[in-house]
Amino acid sequence: MNTKIRTIIGWVLASLIAVFLIFLSSPAKFGIVKGLDSMFESMGLTGNEPFIVGVVEVFCALMFLIPRTGVIGTLLLSSYMGGVIVTHLEHDNQIVFGIVFEIVVWITAFIRFPELGKRILGKRLN
Repeated sequence: MNTKIRTIIGWVLASLIAVFLIFLSSPAKFGIVKGLDSMFESMGLTGNEPFIVGVVEVFCALMFLIPRTGVIGTLLLSSYMGGVIVTHLEHDNQIVFGIVFEIVVWITAFIRFPELGKRILGKRLN
């Protein structure tokens, strides 16, 4: 794949992931989206806990988006999504979206950071 095309695809996917997390998902945790208190309570998140989860989510998304911290952000975002999947499993909620989202995060990371392919898969992805 051409370096320019790889860069464009990587930025588009990373931007979509960050936009989803920062502008669609985290506002629910910050209390901007009303009516979700009962959902958080059913998952054991009360008081300030949803807010803290939202801050962690935004932090992970920003670390993933910034090129210099993108690899660390990938690991943080992967860990965060693992927690999301486990929490949803624990409460008998759907996990398909979390799994697909996790896969998209790793595909994006492999596109943006070819060194990950070399380190993890033992070869360079071109």
